[in-house]
Amino acid sequence: MLPKNSKYDYIIAGGGAAGLSLAVHLVQSGVAAGKNILLADREVKNTNDRTWCFWEKDAGLFEAIVYKQWKELIVYPGDVAKRSPISPYTYKMIRGIDYYRYCDELLRNAPGITRITGEITAIENKENEAAVTINGVVYTAQFVFSSILIEAPQISARQHYLLQHFKGWVIETERDCFDAEAAVFMDFRVEQQQDARFVYVLPFTSKQALVEYTVFSHELLTDTDYDAALKNYIREYITKGAYRVSSSEKGVIPMTDYRFPPRNGNIFYIGTAGGNTRGSSGFTFKNIQKHSAAIVHCLQNNKTPIADNVMGKRAAFYDAVLLGVLGNGYCDGKTVFTRLFQKRKLTDVLSFLDGGGSFVTELKMITAEPVWPFLKSAWKYLRR
Repeated sequence: MLPKNSKYDYIIAGGGAAGLSLAVHLVQSGVAAGKNILLADREVKNTNDRTWCFWEKDAGLFEAIVYKQWKELIVYPGDVAKRSPISPYTYKMIRGIDYYRYCDELLRNAPGITRITGEITAIENKENEAAVTINGVVYTAQFVFSSILIEAPQISARQHYLLQHFKGWVIETERDCFDAEAAVFMDFRVEQQQDARFVYVLPFTSKQALVEYTVFSHELLTDTDYDAALKNYIREYITKGAYRVSSSEKGVIPMTDYRFPPRNGNIFYIGTAGGNTRGSSGFTFKNIQKHSAAIVHCLQNNKTPIADNVMGKRAAFYDAVLLGVLGNGYCDGKTVFTRLFQKRKLTDVLSFLDGGGSFVTELKMITAEPVWPFLKSAWKYLRR
């Protein structure tokens, strides 16, 4: 059924992590009160199609639906595990299905929120407002917040664009195979095959875990390749006994130093389209929350809702340098990440990857890496 109105205060184009998060922030903050807000997406999200993992010090806005959390992490920079408590952080996981249901229930009971399912074919500026075309019908608003890029970004020859792609299985084993108190953050014992490849293991119980095979590269793998890699890892490092795959997920995250524009007139970009994916690691969910909170703060103070570069300029520089190292083959990804884990405290690495560390912490991370590959990449970046 079509909405009764065609004109709104705000339109949120895209109902994934970024769009739903912004809608929840608007409602929870009270900004949505007295406003007419349209939230549009091309499909109803009602499957457990992904998970989001992140670390934080305190309870966040979505604490009620954290499916599992861990106080300790394990990394395998080599054959020997490095296990560390990560206080003051907690590593948290939210399942897609829980997130969708939580947001649906909250927004269903929020006055002023209208939701529509349909194909978004155009997002454009019109005089002092912006317009979104959904199933051939034009809806207008003072501001449009979009996680959708109608046109792909034009990456220049001097910029880098890698893909973080992954496939994960939730498996159930016949015997106890997992330590549910610690998550495996990165396991580099898998064959690298000239890429950066590692595995996450997120245990829910002693017999159930999400095992996710992840690759940083220019090209995707086939399903057969992902499945073979997962089977090999499970057989070699988890169990040679029987297990059952209860669900699976896969995804692709861009890793780029392309500077996504924060706005185009009255169109404001959110999520990956708004530059909220960390170029060096692909982590996005926590940055989405920072960005949503910043937008809400602007609206509360009657300011233009622009919140550019919530990760900071230094983080953007470090990401560009790292992508230059990996993209140009100056140093392999396994060496880059394992040196960090071998030489530095895991809490400092998390702070660095989060973009919230001090300059001293950042300097510690930089000095853990091979000097010449990073100097070469930094010099090339600064020259461009």
